[in-house]
Amino acid sequence: VQVVESGGGSVQAGESLRLSCTRSGLDRHFTAMGWFRQAPGKEREVVATIAWSDGQTYYEDFVKGRFTISKDNTKNSLYLQMTSLSPEDTAMYYCAARAGTCYLAPSWYVIWGQGTQVTVSS
Repeated sequence: VQVVESGGGSVQAGESLRLSCTRSGLDRHFTAMGWFRQAPGKEREVVATIAWSDGQTYYEDFVKGRFTISKDNTKNSLYLQMTSLSPEDTAMYYCAARAGTCYLAPSWYVIWGQGTQVTVSS
């Protein structure tokens, strides 16, 4: 049972990145998926969530209009398309899963990946 992130990297401000997360071994009860991030010295925070069943999404205000969360059930994959990146977006990005509702607090999520680093330079 795991989720594995990929797609991070180093980019310039204004550029884009697409993160991917592949879930394996998670059964249909793990209906809530989310992207979270943690910058050095800061707490982990939610970026966006998506319901695995119906695709309902939630975005934190600081990414609205810039990031898009999506999924492909046939590939058991979750994505985060990030555009107009700024240095403030620099962080380790994590994919996470839980059974039930898409809560926003990271503590509700039980399956976490190792993270993928996103670094944005000005």
